Amino acid sequence: MIRNPIDVASRVSPGLSALIESRLNEADTDQPITLASVRALLVGLLPPAFTETENLHHFDVNESLLDELDALIEEFGETALAIDFVQDIASEPLSRVIEAVMYNENRRVPPTLGAVKEAIFSGLIASLVGDGALDEDEDDALLAEIDTLIARYGEEALAENFLRYE
Repeated sequence: MIRNPIDVASRVSPGLSALIESRLNEADTDQPITLASVRALLVGLLPPAFTETENLHHFDVNESLLDELDALIEEFGETALAIDFVQDIASEPLSRVIEAVMYNENRRVPPTLGAVKEAIFSGLIASLVGDGALDEDEDDALLAEIDTLIARYGEEALAENFLRYE
């Protein structure tokens, strides 16, 4: 299977990206996960009456995950690797933390994911909560999120590559 040379993940909704990522995390197989296998999972999660009704009438105004996935399959094929369609961006709160580390006047080099984690452990979140940039209850989720990014990309990955711009 050939990996897609373009950044196709930027064309995937956050909901579908999360579904694909959960399928990749749950996979207990040596075979690569493709868009077709993600579609089979999604169809299996929906009750048969729902999928039949949706195919006939499209009740929702927004594009469903199934419609979005079918469009990707039509464009890239059933055998396209699902990993290519997972968005690798930080949440909005983690993006604020990354920016705070980036704009620290004492920093001489661009921060890595490891440096952001170190800043979190050094009290940056408390400072941002005090400034009103973050909510108090976001600290546990931020640690889990930075750990996930580090597990996937390593501590030396540049943190600014994961910023969310919305």
